[in-house]
Amino acid sequence: MRDTFVKTLVELAKNNKNIELITGDLGFGVLKPFWEKCPNQFTNAGIAEQNMTTVAAGMALEGKTVFTYSIGNFPTLRCLEQIRNDCAYHHANVKIVCIGGGFVYGSLGMSHQATEDIAIMRALPDVAVFCPGDLAEAEEITKAIINYPGTCYLRLGRGGEKRIHKSIENFQIGKAISVHKGERVAILSTGAIFEEVETACEMLRKVDLVPTVYTFPTVKPLDFKTILKCTTEHELIVTCEEHNVIGGFGGAVAEVMAENPSKAKLLRIGVNDQYCVKVGNQKYLRNEYDMSGEKIAEKISETLALITVERNMDCG
Repeated sequence: MRDTFVKTLVELAKNNKNIELITGDLGFGVLKPFWEKCPNQFTNAGIAEQNMTTVAAGMALEGKTVFTYSIGNFPTLRCLEQIRNDCAYHHANVKIVCIGGGFVYGSLGMSHQATEDIAIMRALPDVAVFCPGDLAEAEEITKAIINYPGTCYLRLGRGGEKRIHKSIENFQIGKAISVHKGERVAILSTGAIFEEVETACEMLRKVDLVPTVYTFPTVKPLDFKTILKCTTEHELIVTCEEHNVIGGFGGAVAEVMAENPSKAKLLRIGVNDQYCVKVGNQKYLRNEYDMSGEKIAEKISETLALITVERNMDCG
């Protein structure tokens, strides 16, 4: 995703001199095409994320569209006050880019893992939150937020993510994207965890269960209509995210369902309100914290079995 983001941003910046990119002393190998082709639109703020964010806000208030770039929690939690006071409050055109959402940097420990960022950023008024699930979504979001007013948060994977969509026609901010049509269960996914969702779907099809699947590249503003449509057509709504289940994408869907009661049950899959105390690569940690394709399929099957038992008891 990060290579797709940089490639797209380079093409946009070559034709728009108001686009600026600021890095917190990271990503030089990846960002090399940008500073080679747009050297006067690139700044290294050093390992000083608070200063990087304030500088970005100042540039934005002078008419620039500014991207800040760093890994894990560094562009968000480390400089949250500056994002809130300098960027969001002033509706500044600052686009905050996190490389390595979730467990991407799992081998470096919890300090480098972004597992609360979606919840924190979506809680800030007027801040839009984007979590692409593949390269096509990352490209379309990068193009879209250039013209989206105000502060945005773009949460990317690191690289090697599978492509979901060959192409996306008429991409719209705040709209979910249909991947599969099915019955009984609707899986709503945001971010790079989609590759595990796809594995889970393959396993469920082997037991004659075909889920409906949507990706949500936009977490805020949220696609209320698609969520409500799913609640009327399915028994179980499943949210998947590589993030804490509290306050993030699953929390956002829970808010919609609580305010619009339906008979559908909700299963939130993500980090179960805990810090990751284990060390390993992303794939290993997903499995350890019950977010692998196999574990997702197991949870869905178990929940559907309980729903069937409850329904039979009601009928009895």
